[in-house]
Formats: sequence, structure tokens, C-alpha cells
Amino acid sequence: MDTGGFVAFLLSGFSIAVLSVLYLGKYNTLLQYPIGSESKDWPELRFSWRIVLATVIGFFGSAFGTVGGVGGGGIFVPMLTLIVGFDTKSAAALSKCMIMGASASSVWYNLRVRHPCREVPIIDYDLALLFQPMLMLGITVGVALSVVFPYWLITVLIIILFMGTSSRSFFKGIEMWKEETILKKEMAEQQETFVNSRGELLIDAEYDPLVPREEKTAREILRFNLRWKRLLVLLLVWVCFLVLQVIKNNMAVCSAWYWLVFCLQFPIALGVFGYECVNLYKESKKRRSMGNTESVCEATLEWTPLQLAFCALCGILGGTVGGLLGSGGGFILGPLLLEIGVIPQVASATATFVMMFSSSLSVVEFYLLKRFPIPYALYLIAVSILAGFWGQFFIRKLITFLRRASLIVFILSAVIFASALTMGVIGVETSIFMIQNHEFMGFLGFCSSQ
Repeated sequence: MDTGGFVAFLLSGFSIAVLSVLYLGKYNTLLQYPIGSESKDWPELRFSWRIVLATVIGFFGSAFGTVGGVGGGGIFVPMLTLIVGFDTKSAAALSKCMIMGASASSVWYNLRVRHPCREVPIIDYDLALLFQPMLMLGITVGVALSVVFPYWLITVLIIILFMGTSSRSFFKGIEMWKEETILKKEMAEQQETFVNSRGELLIDAEYDPLVPREEKTAREILRFNLRWKRLLVLLLVWVCFLVLQVIKNNMAVCSAWYWLVFCLQFPIALGVFGYECVNLYKESKKRRSMGNTESVCEATLEWTPLQLAFCALCGILGGTVGGLLGSGGGFILGPLLLEIGVIPQVASATATFVMMFSSSLSVVEFYLLKRFPIPYALYLIAVSILAGFWGQFFIRKLITFLRRASLIVFILSAVIFASALTMGVIGVETSIFMIQNHEFMGFLGFCSSQ
């Protein structure tokens, strides 16, 4: 994709956002609730057209968001503020509940699915251990920076970043679609003209692999996909971050103990990341010395110190941007896994697996802070659990039928693009409202704004 096309794509997306804001500002019948209001006067959970519309949007947002491996927070937050009537902080907390429910059900579904082409788990635990600690560290840093950054700057970052990752994923999907088309033609030719062992030419013969894969039951696949040692390490990191967040939230902001607890997150994340880096580097070096070209994990990278440093930078920057924008990091991790050569099925399963940890951490923290109403949370979690499961089921069946894994990439691109438009529209409208009311548009002090 050339630079001119990329810039044109960003400008067109921004123009649509601005035009949508002008339209909504003129015909503002849906926005009965003030955007940005932080009132704890939550709407009641009762049957109405708003609940029906939110349920439909939440269902499809969760289904497609988990298939793409991005969660869907960019769709849920505008839905909860514009349609249901929650304040932005409560909407962000409830969106984490929905992401947690959808990702948990998707992980459960993926654990009972075989890897499409190798005898390895569908979830890449090496990449999960590599990115999860840095992503969670970045999210905590991004949440802290979101207090300081002005609203207009966050809106600009949303539009630029989401449009950029969406367009990059879209063109990646086109490349994969073309490769799949060529592969399907080659397979069709093999089936039409296949020579048997006696040298006879068979026409329209059924072609079976020479070494067929062993059939496994769902329980055997589940046991094979689980790696308990890796899961325990990831769970330990999750518990450490949770304990530190709970302690930090009960301290005076900007006190010496507050910053001490905040800084303790760094050695935990860097320790787990460093341990996984050493393992990947040693294994990769050992394989190269023996002439083995097979990659250590799903990423088609030679794990050199430079590549590992790049992954660390992407992980912490992705988490920081995710925490800053309130998207959780899935919008960065999903496209990143595709960029380093991970196939779509594994990228989706791994990104969703990592999101389950980050979103559940936020949900527990928000619950302790009483940031969301329990009835709404339980209802939306139930909707997203069903959506996550059936979304995975339907798309996996469709991929198997069409033999096109690029569908996952197109879904990922579409969800990010929709999030860019919805969050961009709200951001632009709120920024215009703040300018009209002569509100402060600069950077805020972290300690004074808590």
C-alpha cells in the first residue's frame, strides 16, 4: 500500500466521522444522555427498544470482535453511552465485562479445536507469555496517561491508529485471499488429474493425503490444547497485577507508596518477558545451528535480540495505546500477530486468550471500585458469552466450507474500522462541545486531576 493511498484512506475516514458528527448534532434525537457525564445515576434494566437494540449490537459486536481477536470495545462504549445512557466511565467498565464474557467463551471453544495444519495447540502459549505481561503493563501505564491527555488528542489518536491498523489488516486480507485463490486452483487441478500407483491417469478422483491426521475426540483435543505450566505462569502474572492494582487504588494518589506500588509492576512484567525471551532465543539459535528452518512458535521470525526488543516495544506501546484509548490492546495485538506471520486462526485464538486475562483484570478492579451496576453486567456478560461461542462456531464452519482463513482478517479489519467511526464520531462531537463551552483543552496534571 503506497503512502498516498494510505493518507487518502485516513482522510476519507476522518471526513465520514466529521460528517456523521454534523448529522448527529443536527438530528440529535437518540442522544438524550450527555456524553462525558460521570453521574452514577445508572439507567434501570427493563425491557425497551434501547435494550433490544443494545442486545443486537452487543451480540454481533461480541461475535465478530472475538473472531477477529480485537474484543469490540470500540463498539460497546459508544453503544452503551449513546443508546443505553451510561456515563463514559461506566460504559468503559461494562464494555470490559462484555469483552471478558465473549473472550472466555471463545477461549473455551478454541480449546476444543485442532490446529488447522500442525500438531500443536491452537493457542500459541509462547507468544501469549511474550506479549501478555508487556500488554498488561502498557495498559496500566495507558490508563494513567488517559487522565493527563486532552480529549481531542485521544480522539485524533483513535482515528489515526484505528484507521491505520484497519487499512493495513484489510490489505493483508486481500493478499491472503489472492494466495488462497491460487492454492484452491492448484488443489482443484490435483484432484482432476491424479496419477495412481500403477501409472494410470484418474479423472475427478478423490485426493486423500498420504498420511491422514489421526482423529481425536473433543476431550482429547482439549487436553492437548491445555498447557498447565504456561497457564499457571500467566495466572500468576494476572494475580500479581491484580493485587498491585487493588493496593494502589486504596492509597493516596501520588504518595510515595503509590508510586512504589506502581513501579513494582515493571519488574514483574519484565521478569516474565525476559524469561520467555531467553527460552525463545536459545531454542531458535539451537535450531539454526542444526540446520532446522522450522520456527520455534507460530511467528515466522528468527528470534534475535533485535526481534525480541521489537516485540517488547510493540507489546508495551500496544498496551499503552489500548489503555489510553480504552480499547484494552486487542486492536493492536491482533494485527501485530498477523504482521509477524501468525496464521489467522492462531492469531485470533491467541489474541482472544490474552484479552481474557487483561479484560478480567479490569472487570475485577472495576467491581471493587463499584464502577458498574451488577444486573446490567450479568445480562451483558450472558449476551457476550453466547455471542462469542456462536460467532466462533459459525465463522469456523464458514472457513472450513470456503477454505478461506482470510475471512478472519477481513472481520478484524471491519471491527476496527467500525470502532474508529463510532469512537471518532463521539470524540469529535465531544471536542466540538468542549470548544463551544470554552473548556480547557490542554494537558492536565496527573495528581491534581485524580
